[in-house]
Amino acid sequence: MLIKGTFVHTPRLGDLEILEDYLLAVGNDGFITHFRPVGSPESIELLRDHAAETTTVLTGSFLLPTFCDLHLHAPQFLYQGTGLDLPLMQWLDEYALKAEERLDADKILAKRVYERLARRLLQNGTGTVMLFGTIKEETNLILAEAMQSAGVRAFVGKLSMDISSRPTYVEASAEASLSSAKSFVDQCRHMMEQVPLHLRRIEPVLTPRFVPTCSDELLGSLGDLSCLESLRVQSHLAEAHDQVEWVRSVRGAEDIDIFDRYNLLNPRTVQAHCTFLKKPDLSRMVAAGSSIAHCPLSNVYFSTEPFPLREALSLHIKVGLGTDIAGGYSIDIMNAMRHAVTVSRIRESSAQAKHEKDTDDSQDTGTTYKTLAIDWKESLYLATRGGAEALTLPAKSGTFEVGSFFDAQLIQLVDPVSRSGVGALDFFDLETNGDGDVKLNQDMLEKWWCIGDTRNRVGMWVQGVKVL
Repeated sequence: MLIKGTFVHTPRLGDLEILEDYLLAVGNDGFITHFRPVGSPESIELLRDHAAETTTVLTGSFLLPTFCDLHLHAPQFLYQGTGLDLPLMQWLDEYALKAEERLDADKILAKRVYERLARRLLQNGTGTVMLFGTIKEETNLILAEAMQSAGVRAFVGKLSMDISSRPTYVEASAEASLSSAKSFVDQCRHMMEQVPLHLRRIEPVLTPRFVPTCSDELLGSLGDLSCLESLRVQSHLAEAHDQVEWVRSVRGAEDIDIFDRYNLLNPRTVQAHCTFLKKPDLSRMVAAGSSIAHCPLSNVYFSTEPFPLREALSLHIKVGLGTDIAGGYSIDIMNAMRHAVTVSRIRESSAQAKHEKDTDDSQDTGTTYKTLAIDWKESLYLATRGGAEALTLPAKSGTFEVGSFFDAQLIQLVDPVSRSGVGALDFFDLETNGDGDVKLNQDMLEKWWCIGDTRNRVGMWVQGVKVL
């Protein structure tokens, strides 16, 4: 497959590249094999030999890497957009656990919810997702099948929890929970063995829900299993005030200490939220090689602290974005990007005011102030390349470079016939090149980032397979 047109990506934090008139080639395995300007000798040769296989991106449109969602509770999609009126620990009892129990008891409902979830993810540009499931193996296999069938690359986690505030929704013991986790891993892997290698989209993930629902025995066993079989791990870390205080009072430690003690902080780990981590804790995340799923919208609802995003990025922690359905109400990673910028600007305004006061009080602190805000281009990196790195996808994933997955979404900003903006977009000063084609610029991309929606997304590919 050859695609000719305009490509946009963020290969480095803060760097956005608009690559016009490029040619991209995709191999049968879904990896990019060529990416050069159309006028290069190699591109000219490819176009000559494979003209019939070439797709041209129309003027006013561009290709962008698909989004990565690092944290989403699949069964909670059942009540997305409702039930955000309680603190975290009460919310879990009142809404989350009930929904998860309901899907575990109703296979038909689970299939309907998960198939719709997969479709919504693709409509919103998400090609890769890390999912929390439920405690029942069969329900999580339904989830895995729904994602595989839709073409979504999904890391699926069967919940492990031998402690629960809901007596009807808990695993019988640490031993039973571990056995179920092992069984799910085996069944999930067996399912993928039936699929051609380049079309395998599903990988199992060990998923201790969080410290309050897991005994020390269970956490230790899961840590051993992760190391023994090189399995990914996902959980929640330092998320909310009531959760942090519960762990301190009941377990007598910080939850980062407990995860670390049981080898659940490792390079295969993605921890969600992390809003209460201080700088020494962030340094521990760096040393462990673990990643963080930043979920700005749900943090507003459930945490009294914003995540220290700029500090984490400055320490080179691998950070991506998560929607945290249903703790966050929007499945759209574009909204997660917007909220990430908004929260960072609030942090910046507060820090700037404090810096100015401290400077006034001391006349001269002798320090250089550094911004805590991020901009839209940095958030786009987090949603694409940053998310791919946090999930330890193959090198260069999340970009248009030779050797990376061809994971792409086709975004249309301008109708090629009417030359008017698509969806919510309006452009009054369109620039064209010598051929009369619309010339994209950063202002147009920023407008799409701010107010674009699903009407602008007209195609999706995951590892070379068209899924939308």
